[in-house]
Amino acid sequence: MTITKEQSIFEIVGKFPQTQEVFRRYGLGCLGCAAARYENLEEGALAHGIDVDALVEDLNKAK
Repeated sequence: MTITKEQSIFEIVGKFPQTQEVFRRYGLGCLGCAAARYENLEEGALAHGIDVDALVEDLNKAK
């Protein structure tokens, strides 16, 4: 399964726990955030000024 920007952060971490390190490297403290359950990856990245395409690429490398 490929990680996409449409998936929720909660779903990504649930399926691929090893991606937590990637989220930390990008400065995303989303894992403890209530928004992680309903916000998709693209929304979270945009809210923090992060290049979502680069994030998706790194998350897929980590899985």
